[in-house]
Amino acid sequence: MRIAALAAVLAIAASGCTWVHMAPGAQAVRVAEGPPAGCEKRGEVSVSVRDSVAVYQRNDLKVRDELETLARNEAPGLGADTVNPLGPPANGEQRFAAWRCGPNASAAPAQPAPAAGQVQTYPAGG
Repeated sequence: MRIAALAAVLAIAASGCTWVHMAPGAQAVRVAEGPPAGCEKRGEVSVSVRDSVAVYQRNDLKVRDELETLARNEAPGLGADTVNPLGPPANGEQRFAAWRCGPNASAAPAQPAPAAGQVQTYPAGG
């Protein structure tokens, strides 16, 4: 009984911790929502973390954050500077595409040109 209670307390305490840390060089890796325009695809990575501890489900936002960090950690090894998710996480696993876009490239996905008669809007810079 004491061991079960201790395990439950440890699981709850550990759920607030980040178990995955950013590797050197990964901080410069951008995350795009979709395939970035004008970039060279360098490969794909599959990453995974624990999404539950015993019977306790970990916070979904923390799991997503850790999966993204792991993908960013893998990118420099592929010669990539940008990653984008290929789908949503499932059971603590997620796949990402890795891209080399260069230092001046934006991590924004490619946007189609507006059709004739339509207007295109741009964010205000400041």
